[in-house]
Amino acid sequence: MAKKRTWKPTTAGILSIIAGAVELFCGVGVGSLGGLISSLTGIPGLGAVIGFPLIILGIVAIVGGVFSLRRRVWGLALAGAICSLFMSAVTILGILAIIFVAMSKKEFE
Repeated sequence: MAKKRTWKPTTAGILSIIAGAVELFCGVGVGSLGGLISSLTGIPGLGAVIGFPLIILGIVAIVGGVFSLRRRVWGLALAGAICSLFMSAVTILGILAIIFVAMSKKEFE
């Protein structure tokens, strides 16, 4: 019997990918401007300390979004949705992605 396919995993995947791209872009920007940030704050390596985790979270969110679009590996799709929470500008996208992935668990292989 074929599984019913709804819009929820697709929407969650798109939201995770968008939020992950924003996190990745911001992480690269903060990491690139690390020298300037360090000189302004007096804390050495501050740009890398903030930028590197954002890059990692963005990559996981994008990968999780792709897995959500394909309806494979529910745990990774959920992890990607959770990782899309950590950028304050797109937190609502992460919250919605988590809700939609959790609601559509039965559609995943």
